[in-house]
Amino acid sequence: MTAELVRGQNHPLPQARLEIRVSAGKPIVAGATLGDEQGTVRGTEWVAHPGSPHLPGLEVSKQAAADHRLAVDLGALPESVHRVSVLLALPLGVGGPSSFGALAAPFVAVTVLDGSEVASYTVTGLDSESAVVALELYRRQGAWKVRAVGQGYAGGLAEMLADQGLPQANELATAIQEAVSSGLARSVQAPPPRAQDDDRARPTASRTSARQEQAGNGATPADAAPTAMPAPAASDAARGSATGAPSAAVPGGPEAGAPQAAGGPIDYAHPRRQNTAPPPPPPTAPPAPPGQPAPPVAGDATGWSMEERLYNQVWGMFEDLARTTAAYRSAVDFAESRMEQELDKVLSDPRSRIGSAGDAARQAARTKHDNLVEQARVVLERDLAQLVAEAEVVEPALPPAFASWHNPTWHGYRVPMEIPMALRLGDLQLPERPDLRIPMLVRLPLERGMWIDSGRSGSEAALMLDSHQLRRAAMDTAVAHAARLLAAYPAGEFTVHVIDPAGSGALALAPLTGFGVLDAPPAAGAQGVSAVLAKLTQRVDLVQMAVRGRAADALPPDLDTAEQLLIVNDFPHGFDDRAVTQLRYLADEGPAVGVHLMMVADREDASEYGPVLDPLWRSLLRVTPVPDDHLVDPWVGHVWTYEPMLPPAGSQVLQEVLARVAAARRSLRG
Repeated sequence: MTAELVRGQNHPLPQARLEIRVSAGKPIVAGATLGDEQGTVRGTEWVAHPGSPHLPGLEVSKQAAADHRLAVDLGALPESVHRVSVLLALPLGVGGPSSFGALAAPFVAVTVLDGSEVASYTVTGLDSESAVVALELYRRQGAWKVRAVGQGYAGGLAEMLADQGLPQANELATAIQEAVSSGLARSVQAPPPRAQDDDRARPTASRTSARQEQAGNGATPADAAPTAMPAPAASDAARGSATGAPSAAVPGGPEAGAPQAAGGPIDYAHPRRQNTAPPPPPPTAPPAPPGQPAPPVAGDATGWSMEERLYNQVWGMFEDLARTTAAYRSAVDFAESRMEQELDKVLSDPRSRIGSAGDAARQAARTKHDNLVEQARVVLERDLAQLVAEAEVVEPALPPAFASWHNPTWHGYRVPMEIPMALRLGDLQLPERPDLRIPMLVRLPLERGMWIDSGRSGSEAALMLDSHQLRRAAMDTAVAHAARLLAAYPAGEFTVHVIDPAGSGALALAPLTGFGVLDAPPAAGAQGVSAVLAKLTQRVDLVQMAVRGRAADALPPDLDTAEQLLIVNDFPHGFDDRAVTQLRYLADEGPAVGVHLMMVADREDASEYGPVLDPLWRSLLRVTPVPDDHLVDPWVGHVWTYEPMLPPAGSQVLQEVLARVAAARRSLRG
């Protein structure tokens, strides 16, 4: 199964021989650099480019082209090489585009010998950049992995090579562009078909010589077959002007590299990105009867994968609900304003203030108001009915990370091999149609932590509970969110820590502690609080220094590089001023290096620290353990009612999911 990577995601590479295919629609330059343990390119002899296409274990194209095939043999690389970065750049001085923003998003795929994809990545979000690091293959603890990078450079090849530590960056960038310019006039021939021995045929004497020369250097044409299981996110984040990449290729289509005729040429263009055309159209519903709207279809949105299509469809449903409700409210406001103006006009004229004429004028004004409101209501009901029908087909089709706990997809849950695009934290609704709930999805990795308010939020549901019940509900919500995060990540990719100073959350935490998905028991007392905060603060410091020093692979071997979540219960009990300062530091600096906070607290209780906690409160996403209308969208200003995502009463779904997560963690640790 193809792994459709987004920026930062990774996959292991269990085989040494790989082929990396690039499709850009317009001629671009493709190359690769070798890096040591610190990711540093030691010299020009560690760069494969059109002017020097062969290195031990590495072969790249000799000139610019719209499609490239790069060969890598990880087993033939020198022992000192720990990283291979795949570079893409625009040729200069040929009258083409000067930035990737003017091109379709480049597509990069890792394939195996038969041409089938194992991992792919669409480099989106580029703008003024003229060079980009698309992928990197890196070695960690003896195993090779591939990571989607998508880091762009507006300064082009020179800036990119300099960022990788090459002293001769400017000179080499000039030499590469000169080599490209001299070869652009030559057409790029498609690679010949593979021979029966799975090796690439070299029909001409020159290509045979090149192959012999490559073999003499210990390299072979590389093809490999990575399997699915991402490595821990080491936070060796992209440097320079990084760009995101939220999508990948659409499943389906013929196998890449399949022979078109016996002994004939092979079409090596990626079947899902032929000439960088847009993805295949989303599924369409059968024709609707005349005058009736087309029935909705799950996945009826743009995207390179069904997951991305469903994500975009849910976002579209949110926008549609916001838009149609705003239109209705605006129409009602207009009707009321118009009626008030007409009534004021009647009352301002003494001749029509009393008597039958005045009554008729007032009745006419109210009738106009009612007609306008009714017309708006008809349109609203029509649009809401369509959205309800869409929600009914979309909800059952959602993957586990997007689905509610009620969705049957959780009964077939398996620990994923890749991090999903987003995670569902609850539902959003508006009072015009309370039964229409839009999934509240947040992108992964998390960009901010959460504050689960255990105090009186003012909602009717909160007023029905006493303070003890609210605190328990808040911890139950925290456990449910933590379970969903654990279930969304591959085994070993997400670590949960808990601070419970007084042990008041023991019952709510039982699912996490009972199944052994925590690396350590919940920390209790002031000493436990201090130890956990010191450990996570040190992790943030180490990873930040490693990223800034471009030495991510030099992190201590015992450092947990998985995404970290810290659940803090009963704040501020057990916290002194130093601990509060560390919390603020984790909230501000942690998300960028994979450390996130989940505070379970009553803001009134936390107010004893005064305004010092206001930045912490503002930096976290506030959610509630009961339905509450505290979320306001900045687009049209609606106040949305948020309902937390909790397992059904009496259901064992959360326990079943945690049991599978725990089993996967045990299997990973051997």
